[in-house]
Amino acid sequence: MGYPKSGFTIVCKKELAGDMDKAIHSQNQTTLQDLLRELRKEADLRQQDVAKKINEPQSFVSKYESGERRLDILELRELCRVFKLSLVEFSEQLEQRLSK
Repeated sequence: MGYPKSGFTIVCKKELAGDMDKAIHSQNQTTLQDLLRELRKEADLRQQDVAKKINEPQSFVSKYESGERRLDILELRELCRVFKLSLVEFSEQLEQRLSK
């Protein structure tokens, strides 16, 4: 809907979210989610265990594992600490999977 005097157009949130949905649910994002889930399981940890170690609710872990939430680099670094990996080691594992 345009405003006659200003020339501005209103864009609804749903239109803007369309591009975001594609990025959040890309194959690369799925690969990242799978790696994080596998690392947690290899460490023999439940979502609740990881959440407690990083002082977050269990839903935080569930949301990044399902792709509902993205992690920033500092959050990822903290998770690597929980999984006893350096950020570099994590990145190498992710790169290896993404290159397949």
